[in-house]
Amino acid sequence: MTQTESSKRVRIGAGAGYSGDRIEPAVELAEHGALDYLVFECLAERTIAIAQQARRNDPELGYDPLLEARMRAVLPVAAKNGVRIISNMGAANPRAAARKTAQIAREFGLHGLKIAAVSGDDVLDVVLRSRLRFEETGDDVSAYAGRIVSANAYVGAAPIVGALAAGADIVLTGRVADPSLFTAPLIHEFGWRMDDWNTLGQATVVGHLLECAGQVTGGYFADPGYKDVPDLARLGFPIGEVSADGSVIVTKVAHAGGRVTEAACKEQLLYEIHDPGRYFQPDVVADFTQVRVAEEAKDRVRVTGGRGSERTGTLKVSVAYLDGCIGEGQISYGGPGAVARARLALDIVRERLAITGVDTSELRFDLIGVNSLYGDALAARHEEPCEVRVRVAGRASSAKEAARIGNEVETLYTNGPAGGGGVTKATREVIAVQSVLLPRRHVNPVFEFVEASDETA
Repeated sequence: MTQTESSKRVRIGAGAGYSGDRIEPAVELAEHGALDYLVFECLAERTIAIAQQARRNDPELGYDPLLEARMRAVLPVAAKNGVRIISNMGAANPRAAARKTAQIAREFGLHGLKIAAVSGDDVLDVVLRSRLRFEETGDDVSAYAGRIVSANAYVGAAPIVGALAAGADIVLTGRVADPSLFTAPLIHEFGWRMDDWNTLGQATVVGHLLECAGQVTGGYFADPGYKDVPDLARLGFPIGEVSADGSVIVTKVAHAGGRVTEAACKEQLLYEIHDPGRYFQPDVVADFTQVRVAEEAKDRVRVTGGRGSERTGTLKVSVAYLDGCIGEGQISYGGPGAVARARLALDIVRERLAITGVDTSELRFDLIGVNSLYGDALAARHEEPCEVRVRVAGRASSAKEAARIGNEVETLYTNGPAGGGGVTKATREVIAVQSVLLPRRHVNPVFEFVEASDETA
């Protein structure tokens, strides 16, 4: 490695930590972050199943619902500043996401942008044909065949690296593992080998720190009086300043709200990690046990020491399936005796559901603000609140049956205790998720280009 290569730094900004995240911090990063790459991580376990349903209703949908708003906000400034964009906002339809992005680019006069769509994570047909068991329950997948909505493999960095090497300015993917969205540009920029396990382990540390965006700059961290974070209403999203050895300084735009601290980085490092010694990813089995976190200056935290071992021969596949419907109803009571009246309301609904024979497999009866989080044992230790909200929720086999739960809560208006108000009721379909492990040979991700200058795209 030459001296120039060893001193090279790549600056990656995290533009989103989930599908509905704020848009302004990403624009701020593109404008003021001196970025090389801006990464939007927008897929949760169930998000892609919801996207698959949208695609079934319209073949041109199935990508992230905020993709258009994000691209309209970010594309002009990113193109002006030479910032390349990577995102899993393609969800269930990366090609359609790329076409929509190309359309937006043309509207802004940004001709010549190379926009790549990464596909191949949709393995529904393979899963339905295979003799697989769910990792969580051990059930045969075949027993769920009629209810399965989607099956998407967690793809690694390779197809994104390929797209970047081919000159992509924007890469839109489906189900790519969250850290891989960040490791891909680093592999491309530094020329790392795909079997350099220790470097890929440290790169996974970088991706894991940045993937939830505002969480590492103080969001989901702040606790007044214990962990104070300034100006959360203007929370800035993080930047990873990465060196050729994979070491990273986590920072942010200087004028943005929030803070980057050693404590926040440590919390994010352990977020959603079952075994820090063996964090299974498509690219590597990462080992976080030797990671070191050190605050070098205000809003500059250096993180080093990630390691890794050879990746496994299988990929995790999230299988989403329909699992009945949830019906819910809520009503509020306030003033003296509010809790007693709320408990009477619950008793009435409980008995009404039994009398009318509502067919449910699960039921919850909660007093929000009293016992909905910690139960009655802890609630009994505290002074009675002056207001309380009743919630009854249950799972049923059909939307029609589930709706009867909320209806019974609504009837408390005129058939229940005094002073009830603010009723809401809702019915929603349940999309459940379990996992299978699929041999890698069944997953073949590829990329293709849709150019903003191509009027036929």
